[in-house]
Amino acid sequence: MPGRALSFGARAGAYEEFRPGYPAELGDLVLAYAGQPVRTALEIGAGTGKATRLFAGRGITVTATDPDGAMLAELRRQVPAEVRILRAAFEDLPPGERYELVYAAAALHWTEPRGRWSRMAGLVAPDGVFASFGGQVQLADPALRRAVDAARSPFLSSDEIPSPDGTPPEHHMQWPGTELQRSAWFADVRQSVIERRFTMSAADYVGYLSTVSAYLQLPEPAREQVFAGIRRVLPETVGIAADITVHLARRQPDR
Repeated sequence: MPGRALSFGARAGAYEEFRPGYPAELGDLVLAYAGQPVRTALEIGAGTGKATRLFAGRGITVTATDPDGAMLAELRRQVPAEVRILRAAFEDLPPGERYELVYAAAALHWTEPRGRWSRMAGLVAPDGVFASFGGQVQLADPALRRAVDAARSPFLSSDEIPSPDGTPPEHHMQWPGTELQRSAWFADVRQSVIERRFTMSAADYVGYLSTVSAYLQLPEPAREQVFAGIRRVLPETVGIAADITVHLARRQPDR
């Protein structure tokens, strides 16, 4: 997992170009849950700043962190100058400063499980909010998904990341909500899903796949072969299902 977590910088430009951004509805959901003005936020694993822009655009002072210098270089080109940028992994963030909102956009699964929530609690102000959100970008047509699975199978059995705590996909509460519910530092855990449906060109969909860590781990010749095979089974335009699963929790007051 550490190697996969640091694989994205080689495709930072493609990550910015092909990965979908986050809708205003997500910002509305998080800030409504907060129930009070949010002035400061910390982002864990900011990547190229797609979620950074969502919250900085609401007038929030965002500190965007990521351990990958290439991703942060792209982020600097994309976000407002007021965003504070810090190159650091979650585990290396300096203690002491607390934020009214701490969030991770498709990044929390890359963090070290041991001590995750005690470290998180040290970053969130009492009664502040933690948010995690993300989801798979998938072909909406099941037949096309099967065709892509078959084209990928000589190289990868799957391109997805399994639930970090083994929660089955049919369970009513998904990770990280499951861990948050067991944490002594957080309460009022909520899970919501924002539905997203749109179309992409087949070339852009393959461009998206080129930013997925499972493919980035393949040797370059194998990547070229798998992408060529996937491209052959796709029509020129594809429907996409890219629902965002959102988990929210409130920091318990310090005791």
